[in-house]
Amino acid sequence: MSTLVECVPNFSEGRDKAKVDAIIEAMKVPGVYLLDREMDADHNRCVITLVGDRESIQEAAIRGVGKAAELLDLTRHQGAHPRMGAADVVPFIPIEGVTLEDCVAMARRVGEEIWRRFQIPVYLYEAAATSPERQNLENIRRGQFEGLLKEVVTNPARRPDFGEARLHPTAGATVVGARKFLIAYNIYLNTADVDIAKKIAKAVRFSNGGLRYVKGAGFPVRGQAQVSMNLTDFEQTPIARVFEVVKREAARYGVTPTSSEIVGLIPKRALEDAAEWFLQVENFESSLILENRLAAVMGGKMAVGGLRAGVEPFVEQLAAPTATPGGGSASAAAGAMAAGLAHMVAAMSRGKKNYLQYERELSEAIARLAQLREELKAAIDADAESYNAVVKAYKQAKDSPNGAVTDALKGATNVPLGVAERAREVGNMVERLRSITNPRMASDLTVAAALARAAVEGALANVEINLESLADQDFNRQVRQKASTLRG
Repeated sequence: MSTLVECVPNFSEGRDKAKVDAIIEAMKVPGVYLLDREMDADHNRCVITLVGDRESIQEAAIRGVGKAAELLDLTRHQGAHPRMGAADVVPFIPIEGVTLEDCVAMARRVGEEIWRRFQIPVYLYEAAATSPERQNLENIRRGQFEGLLKEVVTNPARRPDFGEARLHPTAGATVVGARKFLIAYNIYLNTADVDIAKKIAKAVRFSNGGLRYVKGAGFPVRGQAQVSMNLTDFEQTPIARVFEVVKREAARYGVTPTSSEIVGLIPKRALEDAAEWFLQVENFESSLILENRLAAVMGGKMAVGGLRAGVEPFVEQLAAPTATPGGGSASAAAGAMAAGLAHMVAAMSRGKKNYLQYERELSEAIARLAQLREELKAAIDADAESYNAVVKAYKQAKDSPNGAVTDALKGATNVPLGVAERAREVGNMVERLRSITNPRMASDLTVAAALARAAVEGALANVEINLESLADQDFNRQVRQKASTLRG
């Protein structure tokens, strides 16, 4: 089972594109993908939306916080949006294969690591909060950077969850948490009077008796008054209802909404709900949408979705009547899948109560398996390229072997030999994981072990066939000794 987690870090920079680019660059970690970036000059804030596997996205978030601390200085920062950190807030949201509780554990590990690496204190919020009053971000951020800078030293209630009772002198503090999907939704009014926006926000937000899953504030943005909101559960409080309530409240002050905006991403279901609300379609349901019906009927056959869509091109290339990709690439792919499965089992056991005594071993295994997975994935192409190099060398030599051919053959031998070595290591790690991971995932480890064995056997078969064309006896003897060890 794969894991997919969304992370939406907010950084206190919305005007300098080069700095935002540098922060995003720092968060480029294998297994993590950039979905969206939003910069707002008036708020002087950017919102980055990332998605990735459980382990990789934690590292990406940590690196982003570090780069923000390096580039941003809150003592010089001015903007409409409240803030207390260069990396102001870092929430983790469960998407697939993880629970909200898993994201809580992630938030706590990331918070601890941020303090350890960068000496930036961290507060935990939402589902990760250590006390009820810290569930709401507004309570933690009260006073912003300037106020908290002084109060954290004297008020024990403002002490961070990770770190000493002091802020980083220029990067402030970071708030890390776990939450359900949140929609950042802003409505602009046809007035510049921000007091009206603030009154509307007060009427709409739950903390003042408004809508249950709405947080709101009023800001001046681009010469207009803006009602800025976070919708924390769009299924309970639909976005269309929020718009209607803001519209009604605005009418009390003789103003109207002129437009609205989504900051970051929004689930398709939220827009479907809005369409149903405003269009008043009697028989509306999600299955009436063409793309939804196609996905339901065609499943994995759709090019836009399903696991098959990801693996099918490679499988079809293997089936094509061409020499590459061949068995060497397939062996590397099998090894990479073995590492991926083992990584998943270790990651889903780490942090759980029954396996806390194995935290160090699991963390080490996760880190090494991630590296092996990347190396084996790289070998898929490397194997095909090494074969093509042999073909090219033979053609240039006009079928008369020379030094170039020998070098190419050695290269084509070393690639699958490396695959076999890495796959053997994966197989050994799989066996070590059996006793320190959830036994309900034993079948995943069994599949991983089988894939690792297939990768070793297939890779060594490619090694042997290349050795048959090599006359360098010393090289052949050394390689066969290694191969013999790997088979054992």
